Amino acid sequence: MKIISYNVNGIRAAIKKGMLDWLQSANPDVICIQETKAQQDQVDAEIIKSAGYPYQYWFSAQKKGYSGVAIFCKQEPNHIEYGTGIETMDFEGRNIRVDFDKVSVMSMYLPSGTNDLRLDFKFNYMDEIQEYLNNLKKEIPNLVICGDYNICHEAIDIHNPKMKGVSGFLPEERQWIGNFIDNGFIDSFRHLNKEPHHYSWWSYRANSRANNKGWRIDYNMVSAPLKENISRAFILPDAKHSDHCPIGVELQF
Repeated sequence: MKIISYNVNGIRAAIKKGMLDWLQSANPDVICIQETKAQQDQVDAEIIKSAGYPYQYWFSAQKKGYSGVAIFCKQEPNHIEYGTGIETMDFEGRNIRVDFDKVSVMSMYLPSGTNDLRLDFKFNYMDEIQEYLNNLKKEIPNLVICGDYNICHEAIDIHNPKMKGVSGFLPEERQWIGNFIDNGFIDSFRHLNKEPHHYSWWSYRANSRANNKGWRIDYNMVSAPLKENISRAFILPDAKHSDHCPIGVELQF
């Protein structure tokens, strides 16, 4: 099973940049989208279907043109869970999950901490989603939590590890993602790839992407019971429809 996660920074703009041609070529079984910045009726379902994804599930923010997640599948899931039932996070459209026989896949868009108010919102979200997933694992042990976590975990995950005072690399954020892993998840990319200079997001400023001055803030976190099923994990920096790039994991059943 091939799963790709992609923060598209606006799906309508990404489609105009050729995202669906790329999607056909990449050919995942499931693609988790973050930051759709669209309601479902603002995107032509038929063009996504023609790319090979007849099953399309959206959970958009109440505020139009903001946030939002989606999952497109080749095969119909057994169940779709829209949001978490936690009102403080669901109004921004940050979580959607599809359940299959052997695995459940969530598309998650963790907030960024662009100012003090949003940083407080981010920390609150982090606490609530951790508790939610701890409980969910008891019910559904085989989970893949894909998405934009907006946090670099280790110094190897950021081009400039001296940026300690910036949200996304704060000690408290790094500790949280470490605790997230210790609570029973595997960073699938680092599980199989130990080399530096692999990133998933680059600032639009200062020619950052061309110089590979990036951050690895997107993850496919795989629950511990699936550890032996992880056969491949990868980053696709050549896909350029967004300031992020897609990341993937393959599970062998």
